[in-house]
Amino acid sequence: SKYNTEQTIRIFDNILYGNYKFLYLSPEKLQSELIQEKIAQLKVNLIAIDEAHCISQWGHDFRPAYLKVDILQKIHPKTNTIALTASATPKVMLDIIEYLNLKEALVYKKSFYRKNISIRLIQTENTLEQLKYLLFKINESVIVYTNTRKSCINISNYLNHQGFKSTFYHGGLSFNNKTESQASWISQNNQIIVATNAFGMGIDKSNVRAVIHMNIPNSIENYMQEFGRAGRDGVLSFAYLIYNKSTIYESETYLKKGVASTSFHKKVYQKLNDNFQISVGEFQEKTYPFNLQDFCSKYELPILKTFSVINNLELENIIEINHNFNKRSSLKIIVSNKILLEYQKRNSKLVNLIKIILRNYGGTFEQVISINESVIAKKLNTLSSTNYSKVNIINLLNQLKKDKIIIYNEASNNSDIKFLVPREDTYVINNISKNIEKKNSTKIDKHNSIIEYVNNNKVCRNIQLLRYFGEKNIKKCKTCDVCRAENYESNKNNYQLIAKDIISLFDTIDHFSSNEIINELNYDKDQIFKTLELLLEKKSLRLTSQNKFKKVE
Repeated sequence: SKYNTEQTIRIFDNILYGNYKFLYLSPEKLQSELIQEKIAQLKVNLIAIDEAHCISQWGHDFRPAYLKVDILQKIHPKTNTIALTASATPKVMLDIIEYLNLKEALVYKKSFYRKNISIRLIQTENTLEQLKYLLFKINESVIVYTNTRKSCINISNYLNHQGFKSTFYHGGLSFNNKTESQASWISQNNQIIVATNAFGMGIDKSNVRAVIHMNIPNSIENYMQEFGRAGRDGVLSFAYLIYNKSTIYESETYLKKGVASTSFHKKVYQKLNDNFQISVGEFQEKTYPFNLQDFCSKYELPILKTFSVINNLELENIIEINHNFNKRSSLKIIVSNKILLEYQKRNSKLVNLIKIILRNYGGTFEQVISINESVIAKKLNTLSSTNYSKVNIINLLNQLKKDKIIIYNEASNNSDIKFLVPREDTYVINNISKNIEKKNSTKIDKHNSIIEYVNNNKVCRNIQLLRYFGEKNIKKCKTCDVCRAENYESNKNNYQLIAKDIISLFDTIDHFSSNEIINELNYDKDQIFKTLELLLEKKSLRLTSQNKFKKVE
């Protein structure tokens, strides 16, 4: 939240004269001279810099404001400083020590190795079938990560149709829906939560048996942070990454969409100023209403790349945006499918609108879903000769609300944008060009590192990951997919014998559950599961909708 001067003074008076032990402050907020003045009046026993990897331009979440947090040491030079991070490479650690001027720094570093987490990468064309099989085998608390809100909803719906208990979580849900989804998963009402990377911070559920990635994470740091949410109770747990050539291609495409060049930063910065009719050299301390979707539509800018630029401009203290600028309208269908069909027969002008909503926003019967009226208007125009605008869509949705077909909450306000420097199109962006180039270079390097990791099925997964973080003298884990493949090669004849005996079972009975197969055959349980995985991959067996194995004829 952004506080005015009066609120800030009141807060610090409460800290100074009240019984408070901790002050949490963002590095961006720390840049305020008033806040620095107020901190100088406090008795500070310890300066703790959390997420300290953000101080390094080689870190996976670099934020320029972190470069200025050393102001705390200047204000309180005799106070001890501690820097904390769970994802620093050796290069990043050196940056943290240098930028925070930590003289004679003591480095406490624990190995990243989690001996109770077995890492498995599975390459398969049918990713959903593989997911279903894994969940059937695990049957305990699971996080499934995916990279888009749409796939998050679609996968959760698919799992529910397959008989699993699943909920979903992404950044577009309302606060109440986020809380509800999270609570239903933590309380075990839902075994599975399908989520984007918006989920996980602050979650400390100890009995997560598996974290399953359905896409390639942005970096090895993110990947380890996310699968590290499994097995915090010390019990054997699994980190699965299900992928194929399409998954890797999508990851590369997503990267290209998110990497914005210096010239594109200039373009967006110019259009922002043009949009509010700010002339070169002009500077006014005022805020302007701002809507990202409308802005991108007006100037025909790609939304993901533009979003990245606006984030960078805010991090570089060129603009300031309130953090509601992501706020979106929401709706939920509150009638049954049967009543909705009857309503469409009586209201033909709303049929295409309802089709667009059902086709593009899954889960609208179950939860309140964030929507974008501008996007709906564009899609509706492809189905109709009428040229619908955002205002038209809002009016139609309000009609559905009035008829008690949906709950509809229109976004209550635009964002506020404030320019912090005078308009100088070339100078302003050139001044941050090195940061832009370094950030893009780091993003590409990190993407290449995780693609290399995914493609390397010759070296133990744990050895690859720990080497990335500078650890040496590492032994093979013996439990990852690479180590298991080596074990398979040395026991190949045994697996072939198990496969032959499994297939022979289907001569008498049409389908078996995994437990029934285990009871029928006198082999090690893990070897049977491994063989079943291989038979599924080779399409010798398939899973039925009842999660039973059936021979492929």
